[in-house]
Amino acid sequence: MAKIISIANQKGGVGKTTTTINLAASLATLENKVLIIDNDPQANASSGIGLDIKKIKTGIYECLIDDVNPGNIILNTEIENLDIIPSHIDLVGAEIELLNMPNRDKMLRKVIDKIPNEYDFILIDCSPSLGLLTVNALSASDSVIIPVQCEYFALEGLGKLLNTIKIIQTRLNKDLAIEGFLLTMYDSRLRLANQVVDEVKLHFQQMVFETIIQRNVKLSEAPSFGKPAILYDASSRGSVNFLNLAREIMQKNNKTKIKNSEKVIV
Repeated sequence: MAKIISIANQKGGVGKTTTTINLAASLATLENKVLIIDNDPQANASSGIGLDIKKIKTGIYECLIDDVNPGNIILNTEIENLDIIPSHIDLVGAEIELLNMPNRDKMLRKVIDKIPNEYDFILIDCSPSLGLLTVNALSASDSVIIPVQCEYFALEGLGKLLNTIKIIQTRLNKDLAIEGFLLTMYDSRLRLANQVVDEVKLHFQQMVFETIIQRNVKLSEAPSFGKPAILYDASSRGSVNFLNLAREIMQKNNKTKIKNSEKVIV
């Protein structure tokens, strides 16, 4: 049975889509069967994995609104074991259309229940908001990864997100857990970045992933070529970071046992 993980934070530019694409690619490279659900109207996860979003006619929007079977629109990617349910711009209207539907908070859960039971992980890329699309994602998930940018204002808005998660745990999905806080865009040369790391670890302690995603040019360039970093430059620092994150998540979910001595240090 698949572990369903949302990648969420209402702040934009913190690395949600970068995390979704590269974590999925790394998990697939480590021989897990992985599905990305692009739940963001910007469709950056779809384009970043190599799809031409102008040619996408059917995506997660049609599954949510028109009850299209998701099994019929799952697309393969360039990476073996990695598939995607794409998005397109029509999804921007889903927030309004879902308002009039019964069980509007659980429509994505219904979609996921129809997905073939062949995946180890399902990763949901969320939009930078706490609207109905994100609520649907959290209601359908086993856990949530929260990317936190290693810059000023990093903790701004986290309280609101955590409050939303608490409400969803109380009313919609009592089993929703925090998979972890993921520190992103880290530059060890900057004193402020190190202060943010210390502050996040002080506040959230064991909930913070050991792996930190370092600021990396290759990681930034890869989406423009429609590739995850592991295909664009497998030896890059960003690629190695996400492989380590994938190993950490696999170990946490009893998918494998990775010794600290086996981690690649960069």
